[in-house]
Amino acid sequence: MPTLLQVSTPEGESGRVMRSEDDYIFRYRDDAAAHSAISLLMPPRMNEYRHRELHPIFQMNLPEGYVLEQLRNRLAKVTNVDPMLLLALSGSSSPVGRVAVNSAEVDALLQRQQFPGERLDEILAWDGAEDIFAGLVDRYILRAGISGVQPKVLVPEHPDHAPQRFTSKTSELIIKSGRDEFPGLAINEFLCMSVAKASGIVVPEFYLSDNTKLFVMRRFDRDKQLNPIGFEDMTALMGLAAEQKYSKSYSSIARAIRMFCAPDQIEHSLSQLFAIVTLSCIVGNGDAHLKNFGLLYANPAQGDARLAPAYDIVNTTAYIPDDVLALDLIGNKSMFASRQGLLDFAQLCGVEQPQEVIRTQLQALEQVLASSGEVTEKARHVVSAIQRSADPFRQTFG
Repeated sequence: MPTLLQVSTPEGESGRVMRSEDDYIFRYRDDAAAHSAISLLMPPRMNEYRHRELHPIFQMNLPEGYVLEQLRNRLAKVTNVDPMLLLALSGSSSPVGRVAVNSAEVDALLQRQQFPGERLDEILAWDGAEDIFAGLVDRYILRAGISGVQPKVLVPEHPDHAPQRFTSKTSELIIKSGRDEFPGLAINEFLCMSVAKASGIVVPEFYLSDNTKLFVMRRFDRDKQLNPIGFEDMTALMGLAAEQKYSKSYSSIARAIRMFCAPDQIEHSLSQLFAIVTLSCIVGNGDAHLKNFGLLYANPAQGDARLAPAYDIVNTTAYIPDDVLALDLIGNKSMFASRQGLLDFAQLCGVEQPQEVIRTQLQALEQVLASSGEVTEKARHVVSAIQRSADPFRQTFG
């Protein structure tokens, strides 16, 4: 079980994180420069950063839910699965963002593992004869550099079928399965993300497997040469623990954008934030919490931060009929009452024609549903839930 971890960025070693009797401590190297900062909230300094729990930037990628359960099942007999071990696992192989975390113990464990890579075409053509998702989890669970409660796994794409073949780096895929707990969840996310794309919201590449059981998305925290770039979700940027992801408001995200984004990126980032929040209201997404929004940047010293592409947009009312918004929207969490709140939120974001944004999204919703007949037939309950969520917006803005 590691008690001291090495922390680095693409620019080299930044410092060390360690566990004391009462706190977690991060200390930069004496020669750490501005570009080796591990977080926009944590610039290099002589004094250590001390937290009662793991620092927010380190909590950001810790596994949750299904993945955490699978890790505990795998490792419980050989070691104590504590936050330091989880941090070393999530930060060693292929962490989200530009911050890597290593320990000799975990590096030795990972060196004994085989991560051969998977072909996207084979994943999408899976016929369901065997549980491919369970197999992927079994092979790649120790590359646990991704958070979220939903069953998901981060898989290296086989280089023969990965983009940018001129680089030795590997493209990677986030593969999600709703399993039996949330029927139609892969279709659900595919439809909602398709509406986002059709309405002009920036999204990563994504796919639905032929049998509609898996949702696959390319990670977006890499540049065109597949080098890591900075990513911080809003819990980290607000200095919050991961469990506080429901504690703030959409207005607080707008304030964070104004505080951290580059001046020439603020307007576009705010318009994208408004569009994502609006679409979440329209499609009935009650899980658009702080961890589902984040910023991308090349490195902290360049001042080029911008809002990350939209991700994790799903209808939740198909599973929780009376669900509400994840965060406060101008004093209210009611999806039904969100129509007026969105107009007020538009003013806060500097969006001059919010009604047009809403109408564009409603049109995109109709186009996506009309062109996805075979898919929608396999998840009628999801489509009905989305339609019910959109109806008040049609009546008000249609």
